[in-house]
Amino acid sequence: MSSASLDVVCVGNALVDVLAHADDAFVESHGMVKGSMQLIDDVVAHELYADMASAVEISGGSAANTAAGFASLGGDIAFIGKVSDDQLGEVFAHDIRAAGVRFQPPAAPDAPTGRCLIIVSPDAERTLNTFLGASSLITPDDIDELLVEQARVLYCEGYLWDQADAKAAILKAMRAAGAAGRKVAFTLSDSFCVDRHRDEFRDLAENHVDILFANEPEICSLYEVDTFDEAAKHVSGHCELAALTRGAAGCVVITSDGERVEVPAFPVDQVVDTTGAGDLFASGFLYGLTHGRDLENCARLAGLAAAEVISHVGARPEVSLAGLAASNGLA
Repeated sequence: MSSASLDVVCVGNALVDVLAHADDAFVESHGMVKGSMQLIDDVVAHELYADMASAVEISGGSAANTAAGFASLGGDIAFIGKVSDDQLGEVFAHDIRAAGVRFQPPAAPDAPTGRCLIIVSPDAERTLNTFLGASSLITPDDIDELLVEQARVLYCEGYLWDQADAKAAILKAMRAAGAAGRKVAFTLSDSFCVDRHRDEFRDLAENHVDILFANEPEICSLYEVDTFDEAAKHVSGHCELAALTRGAAGCVVITSDGERVEVPAFPVDQVVDTTGAGDLFASGFLYGLTHGRDLENCARLAGLAAAEVISHVGARPEVSLAGLAASNGLA
């Protein structure tokens, strides 16, 4: 196995987030399930956007957010995702490169760049309405196997599993990483996403993934159990590491040999917007893991990164996470 020249390569949806605040009545009146993600088409995207209040546009996408957070910690990371040759595509490419992430988009398809219309409720919960557009058109041909083989860790998002070609692209990347002796990390992304692909996600956890990321509803959905502890027992035998978040209760890291590391949530003065909390948790955890930190330190870095992103609107850090880590004794 050759030495890695890159810390992580991420594969995910390349999206631009459009965020607006609204009350729960707005969420209900548009048939949304608060706190979830639903896929919408171009027509619904335009209708919903017309009804939204004044909005902020920020580059997003789950794995892309993770890449931006990882780069902010000082890591060397690349992102594979698809945008169109349009204004939002230019915005996305500029933003992710400016964050310090390597990004060379595949040829643009005949579809607009994807966007995620996010409703932020008064309690800071976010409800996502995603028009995938060009991002969903990623195919196995778009996977740079040489790039994957150069990274210590391949990180993929579960949201891509909804599209057959994108699923095939992820599997190609996983095979390339495995053949090169690299680690494969996967995030379940959303409990409704788990509901749609439970059997396949279980197979991934048991046979293809070394590092699994999930929040409490997602991991309980994966194993169809009512309690976190039941789910934790299941996952402990299925992958090398499971990094599980529990909101204000912090996180639990579970290893295949039964070790369990529990770390409290990093304190936040005010939760403004939970968009990207899980994405940035993965940033911190993967940074620690690829830089020789023990599991407790990985989890603390993860909590710190998540705390920063939920303290403001938007799913990418507004300050240097490396500086924040240093000031909190986690450098």
